Parts: sequence; structure tokens; C-alpha cells
Amino acid sequence: MKLPNIFLFLIPTFIWGSTWYVIKFQIGDTDPLYSVGYRFAISGLILILYSKVMRLNLRFSMRNHFFIALQGACLFGINYWLIYMAEVHLTSGLVAVIFSGLIFMNVFLNSLILKAPVRGKVVIGGAIGLVGIGLIFKDELKAFNLSDNNFVAFLMAIGSVTLASAGNILSAYNQKQKLPVIQTNAFGMLYGSIVVISIALISGKSMSIDMNFPYVSSLLYLSLFGSVIAFSTYLSLLGRIGPDKAGYFSLVIPVIALFISTFLEGYQWTVYGITGLLLILGGIFMALRKK
Repeated sequence: MKLPNIFLFLIPTFIWGSTWYVIKFQIGDTDPLYSVGYRFAISGLILILYSKVMRLNLRFSMRNHFFIALQGACLFGINYWLIYMAEVHLTSGLVAVIFSGLIFMNVFLNSLILKAPVRGKVVIGGAIGLVGIGLIFKDELKAFNLSDNNFVAFLMAIGSVTLASAGNILSAYNQKQKLPVIQTNAFGMLYGSIVVISIALISGKSMSIDMNFPYVSSLLYLSLFGSVIAFSTYLSLLGRIGPDKAGYFSLVIPVIALFISTFLEGYQWTVYGITGLLLILGGIFMALRKK
């Protein structure tokens, strides 16, 4: 039974909205490269096991594996590492603003690579939503300055958005080649974990894992919910409605994260925040409506 598009949109946005808070428990003794690698290694193995139990096809051509590996490196590996590195010097709010540019990057690459038409209402709705994100995180934007560390972190965040968008486009391409989402994610996540763990080993970083309960429990949550369930539903939606419209999740996730922060961390909503939220909702309505 196929889930309606609205559920395919809401499930990953609510899960990824919660991961902003959960990722805090991943920062510590274990290097971020290994944390990302462990996360997607566990996720990939879960999906391989699921495919085996459900007797799903796991045999693909070398060409298929090449594009699956590209998707994995972009979407389940290096982009996450760059986000972790960017947040060393930038606030998560500023990174959220930068990552909201995924909408426009998806539109651009979707048109350039997949030759899809540029839908004006998606671009206009995205611009309205981006203004809303800017209002919500206006304090972080005002505090930003182009010092050496901040500028490098800014470039890393831009790089992460570009790679995430490339991963979106590769997923859309793989689905057009009739490759199933579940099995593609299974191998892609394993390939992504291999890439980032290899980078860590080549960089001489010590391979270790924090065995404390907060780290292990958050790792399992991110692996099962943040990766297996969220990516499976999101990429299924992407295959149905296209990378440009699916990119709107990048506007909703920071808002969900702020609602969670309201209850768990005492975040205070302001007039700017409420206005920004209304603009985001208005932009999404404009872009996703049928007429």
C-alpha cells in the first residue's frame, strides 16, 4: 500500500526536525566522520537485512552500483561531514538558513541535469519561504561576519547543500532507471559510510566510539528513524513530485526543530519568528498547490 504524498512529506520533516536536537548527543569524544560513518553503516545494514527478509532484489549491474555509490557519497556521507564541520564555527540557525537554499539548488540541478522545466511558482514560493527563514534566524544572520574561520565554514555549508542537492538529483535519476528506493538506499548508505570512514582513516583520526548511553541511543535513533525511515519516505516523495518541490522540506525542518526547542530548551517565539513561520507556510502553499 502506497502512502499518500502528505505523509511522505510529514514523516521525514518531523523526524529530521527532531534530529537537530538529537545530534547534540553525537558531539563529543567520537570524531564526526566516524559518527556519520557509524550511523549510515547501521542504517545500510538494517535495510539490507530488511531486503533479505522481504526477498527484495539486491542484484544490480555495475553501472547501477556506480550511480548508487555516487548518490551515497553525496547524500549519505560527505554532505553530513561538511555540516558537522560548518557547525563548529557557525550557529545551527545560520546553517539552517544556508541549507534552505537546497530548494533553489534542486531547481537548478533538476533543470540542468534532468532537463526538467523550471516551475515559476516553486521558485517564487521558495523565495517567500527563504525570507521567512531569514526572519526566524535574523539574529544569527546579523551576528555573522566573514572572519577566516567563518568564511571557511560558510563554504563548507554551501558545499554540503550542493552535495545534498546532487544526491537528490541522483536519487531521482536512479528512480527513473527503475531502481527501487529501499535497496538503493541500502547500498547507498553503506557506500556513504565507507567514504567518510575512509576519509577519517586517511586523515589519521583515531577510530573510537563513545559507549555512553546518550551517544549510543542517539546513534540508534539517527540510524533507524533519521536515516532508514526518513530517507525512505523522503526519496519516495522526491520520485513522485520531483526534486524541486520535495526540496521544501528544508524550509519546514528548522521550524519543527524550533518547536521542539520551545518545549525542551525554552526557545522564545518573537513577532519576527511568527511572521517568518507564516511566510514559510504561504510559500509552501503557493509552490505545492495544483493550480
